[in-house]
Amino acid sequence: MSKKFKTPAYSTVVVGLLVGLLAGFMDIGAVAELTNIGTLFAFVLVAIGVWILRVQQPDRVRKFRVPAYKFVCSGAIIVCGYLMFSLPWITWLRFIIWMAIGIVVYFIYSKRHSVLNDDEQNL
Repeated sequence: MSKKFKTPAYSTVVVGLLVGLLAGFMDIGAVAELTNIGTLFAFVLVAIGVWILRVQQPDRVRKFRVPAYKFVCSGAIIVCGYLMFSLPWITWLRFIIWMAIGIVVYFIYSKRHSVLNDDEQNL
């Protein structure tokens, strides 16, 4: 953790090197498609999250409110979803494998480092 910026600097460098290494040995088209599907997936998740928060917490103070959120979020989900589904099946397979690896790493890491873990709070 960077003391100055309070960001995970070490892990960012490690992931950057790993992704850079993979990109150096993979087909640039495959890397571009993986980047596309990952970014589009993130946009879909954000649109869903904005919609859910606006419905569940309508009075929450926000610095920025999405205007016509039902239209904007629906449009983002539909357009990004269409673009995702237009990608080749091999991209979907790679995306699913990459997500599975990421989820495994996330849960392995969080099991030991979570501040909500009861075992660590009792130490």
